[in-house]
Amino acid sequence: MPTYEFTCEKCKRKFSLTMPVAEYEKKKFRCPKCKGTNVKQLISSFQTVTSTKS
Repeated sequence: MPTYEFTCEKCKRKFSLTMPVAEYEKKKFRCPKCKGTNVKQLISSFQTVTSTKS
């Protein structure tokens, strides 16, 4: 599952959420600290694991 990074506009806390793509597409994110819904996604790197060797 992908990990997405966010920052809360209310309390200014940065946090990460690991969720399936289907859950991400619902766009209902909450800050785990203040429970605010005004969050902004940060640009971050990603990793992938494949089942075959290149």
